[in-house]
Amino acid sequence: MLHAVDVRLSDVRLGNRCASRYIAGMRYLSPSPFEPGPLPLRRRRFRPVPVRTLVPNLITLLALCAGLTAIRLAAEGTFEWAVYAIVFAAILDGIDGRVARLLKGTSRFGAELDSLADFVNFGVAPGVTLYFWSLHEVKSAGWIAAMVFAIAAGLRLARFNVMIDDPNRPSWAGNFFVGMPAPAGAITVLLPVYAYFLGAPLPPFVAPITLVYTLAIGFLMVSRLPVYSGKRVGTRVPPDLVLLVFIGVVLFFALLIAYPWAVLTVGTLTYLASLPFGWLSHRNYVRRDAEAVGQGTIAQDTIAKDTIAKDTIAKDTIVQDKSAHPEDGLTEKAADPSTPSSENAAVLPFERGGERPTRR
Repeated sequence: MLHAVDVRLSDVRLGNRCASRYIAGMRYLSPSPFEPGPLPLRRRRFRPVPVRTLVPNLITLLALCAGLTAIRLAAEGTFEWAVYAIVFAAILDGIDGRVARLLKGTSRFGAELDSLADFVNFGVAPGVTLYFWSLHEVKSAGWIAAMVFAIAAGLRLARFNVMIDDPNRPSWAGNFFVGMPAPAGAITVLLPVYAYFLGAPLPPFVAPITLVYTLAIGFLMVSRLPVYSGKRVGTRVPPDLVLLVFIGVVLFFALLIAYPWAVLTVGTLTYLASLPFGWLSHRNYVRRDAEAVGQGTIAQDTIAKDTIAKDTIAKDTIVQDKSAHPEDGLTEKAADPSTPSSENAAVLPFERGGERPTRR
């Protein structure tokens, strides 16, 4: 808004002379660039997010919904559907990472979201399910076992996030997990529930056995046991095996839907039986690296010894040549201008300002 200002002609100097002072009303017409003032705020513009980065996160959120639903179903006593929800969350967890790598939509946000979802799906949900199913019979001890399992899953995920950025890891370390992964731990710890729905005869003291078994699986998750990851499997399929892979995947899911408890029980026992083979394979890799390092050290020591031997032989050869031809050494000394002669030695005092010695 313009302000009316009375300006007299006597206050303004006209002509080529510089004005002695600014007109008072001009400072309200437009802001001067020389006057300090608040800069105009610019709205931060975010770049549009590609759809390929949203798809893996949507799969992770869907898995998180399944894990939360499993907790509700376990609290309501419908343990069968609670197990189905946990298994469904495990399948989605195995898909989201591969989808992100295929679509090149990996992000730091997705990795953090996946870790939080895994803690709920494979730490909290299985522990709560086991507590409401059987561990509540041993009262506080059962709740402690459920909490220990959930905490072990969280520690396992935190260690995985830290170790994945280690630049000193060998290339073959990607074939193994350090400790049992959280999804496998969640599927494995529910083995007593599978046996119950399968109709297997259970002992009357099933609650203490479930408590010990839950603590054992939690210990395997936080242990340093190398477990085969299988991440390098399935990246390339030979053309001759494409149809067999299709038939195998369809057959597995058909059996899982038709006979869920039998498939889960057999799969869990097979996985537990395969743990020693992963440890043996990891030990073979470590032994090969140690042998390669030892061979490299031996090769360096051999090269150093050969270099020292060659230098010693060269020095011995030079000494032998000098001892066989002593006149060469005398000639070199005579021809060397840096060696002072007797005549030059007599002139040196004179050159330095002294008197020339006289012969008597």
